[in-house]
Amino acid sequence: MPKTALLSLKGEKIKDVKLDDSIWGITPNDQVVYEHINLFMANKRQGTHSTKTRSEVSGGGRKPWRQKGTGNARQGSIRAPHFVGGGIVFGPNPNRNYTKKMNKKERRLALKSALTYKANEKGVIVIEKFDQATNKTKDMIKTLEALKATGKTLIVTTELTENLILATRNIANVKLVLANELNTYDVLYCEKMIITEDAVKYVEEVLK
Repeated sequence: MPKTALLSLKGEKIKDVKLDDSIWGITPNDQVVYEHINLFMANKRQGTHSTKTRSEVSGGGRKPWRQKGTGNARQGSIRAPHFVGGGIVFGPNPNRNYTKKMNKKERRLALKSALTYKANEKGVIVIEKFDQATNKTKDMIKTLEALKATGKTLIVTTELTENLILATRNIANVKLVLANELNTYDVLYCEKMIITEDAVKYVEEVLK
């Protein structure tokens, strides 16, 4: 089983904790990780983009010039697709659904693979408890500096306190999630993942 240090909020080591090898030490499956990231990004799309066809663009009811005798090609409407301001051919419409699906086993495998990558690159910081004393952003920044997490940081906990929410919401490179909301994209996107001891136990119990 891989080991890591259990730290306090001041960055001091309390003891060593063992991480479940079947969660944090598997052989990563890159294909499943790729497919899950693709699914995650696709499912975030709202699909509200829309364009108008030639029948929906206003104007163009009158024939622009007579059929013969002008030397120009015959035209029926100035809202045809080849005119400036005309309708769009095969443009996007709100009826398109970008949602993708993936089996539960594949989702779990993708998350396990992401956690293994993060553990292998020493990007997992396990802390005893995230009981932030104040709701000040500057105090949270000092805490992150003590934990050596100054880049893109993911904080995973089992409960969201008001102090923790207020202290992190104005830090651009910090994301706060509950343990049951942990996903492959967030794990791979962050440079450091700060996770509480309770959240580690929760994740290991769910993914076994």
